[in-house]
Amino acid sequence: MLELMIKKRNQEEIALVENGNLIEYYRGTEDSQRKEGNIYLGIVKDIIKGMQSAFVDIGTEKNSFIHLKDILPKVDEKKEQIDESISIGQVIKPNQKIVVQVKKDSNEKKGARVSTHINLPSKYIVLMPETDIITISQKIEDKQEQKRLMELVEEHLTEGNGAIIRTSAKGKTQEIIDDITKVEAKWKSIKQKVEKAQKTNKVGLLYQAEGIAEKMLIDLADKKIERIVVDDLQEEKRIKEFQSQNPELVNVKIEYQDKDIFSPYDLEKQIEKRNNRKVWLKCGGFITIDATEALTAIDVNTGKYTGNKNLEQTVYKVNEEATIEIAKQLRLRDIGGIIIIDYIDMKSAENKEKIEDLLMEKLKSDRSKTQVEGFTKLDLMEMTRKHICSHNEED
Repeated sequence: MLELMIKKRNQEEIALVENGNLIEYYRGTEDSQRKEGNIYLGIVKDIIKGMQSAFVDIGTEKNSFIHLKDILPKVDEKKEQIDESISIGQVIKPNQKIVVQVKKDSNEKKGARVSTHINLPSKYIVLMPETDIITISQKIEDKQEQKRLMELVEEHLTEGNGAIIRTSAKGKTQEIIDDITKVEAKWKSIKQKVEKAQKTNKVGLLYQAEGIAEKMLIDLADKKIERIVVDDLQEEKRIKEFQSQNPELVNVKIEYQDKDIFSPYDLEKQIEKRNNRKVWLKCGGFITIDATEALTAIDVNTGKYTGNKNLEQTVYKVNEEATIEIAKQLRLRDIGGIIIIDYIDMKSAENKEKIEDLLMEKLKSDRSKTQVEGFTKLDLMEMTRKHICSHNEED
C-alpha cells in the first residue's frame, strides 16, 4: 500500500510510505518558499568574465547566478560542451532582460542558480521550449518502444519545442498526445506573461512550479497511491482541487486527520534513522554516508559479518546487501550530485559486474535521474543522481 503523508503543523514534512516503511521524505519550514522550477524575468547585473558567469536580479532578496553553459543553446541533453572561444560578454550584457528558471534554490551563502534552458515537467514528458532535442528516459530499454515514443512525440510537438520522454510514457499513446497539448498550452501562457513583463522594467516571477506534493502525485499516479493523509484543512482543499484537475488521481482517497499523522507508522523514528551516518545491514555489515560540498562518499564495511571460509563470497554478500541499501538510502535522503561508493575489494570481475548490474536494477525504482558510470581504476564505483528537492541537500 502506497500512501502520501503531508504534515503542515510547525513545519512542512512530506513522507511517502510503502507498507508502513518510509521510502521518500522531504522537509521544509513554515517560512521557506521553494523556488526551484520557478520561471522569472530577470535583469543581468554584474558579469564575471573570469568565471564565464553573471549575476541576475530576479526580484528575490539575493541576486541569482548564471553560467555561460546555461545561456548558450543546448545541443545535447546529456552533454555539456562549451566553445571556449566564446566569452560571456559576447552573449549577454548588463541591464539585459532574460527569462530564467531556477535550477537550484538559494541558501544562506549563495543566491539561486538559474538557467535560460526552460524545462516544464508534465506526466509523460518534460517540455524543453526553443530546442529541437527529443530524448528518452534510459529506464525505457525496449528499442522498439523507444522508436515508437520518439516518433509519436516528434509528430505532435510544436516546431521549435523539444522534450524528454519520461518513463511513465511507456505503453501510452493518446495520453501522451493530450499531455503535450496541456504542457504546450502552459508554455504559451508563460510566453504571454513574458511579453507583457518585458514592456515594463519590472523583474519577478512569471510561473510558479508545482509543490513537492503535486510533483510526487504526478510522478506516482501510475504507482497507484491509495491514500493521501493531511493534517491541515487548507492543504486538504488544495490537494482535492489538484485531484479534480488530474483524472488519473480520481480513485485516491484523501483524508484529513486532526492528530499526529506520522505516529501510526512510527515515522519519526524512521526519519531519525534516515539522518544517521552509519546504516547497519541485515548481515552485520554496515555502510557510512558522508556528504561534502563536492560529492557524497559511501563506504561499505564488513562490520560484524564474518561469513564462511570463502573470503570472496563473504565480501560479495556484504557488497550485495550494501547495494540494495544504498539505492534505498539515495532515494530516502534525496542525495544528489556525484556519488562515490567504496565497496569492499572484489577480485572477481564477474562479481563486480553483478554488483554494478544490481545497482542499476535497484535504481530503476528511483523517481530521479541516475547514471551509473561503473568502477574506476581504483575500484571505486562512480555514479550521479539528480536531487528532487534542494531543501534536503546540505549546502
